[in-house]
Amino acid sequence: MSNKTAILLGGVILAALVADAQLAGGAYTLFLLRKFSDFLEWIAFWR
Repeated sequence: MSNKTAILLGGVILAALVADAQLAGGAYTLFLLRKFSDFLEWIAFWR
């Protein structure tokens, strides 16, 4: 991945987080973090 692509991807992710915080109060980010936590626990089980 080139630096330009990494910066663009980081900007898109940051914009999505800011939009979620402004429009939904961070509810979607919290939902995704909880699901990611469950996924990590599932992965750790299979390790």
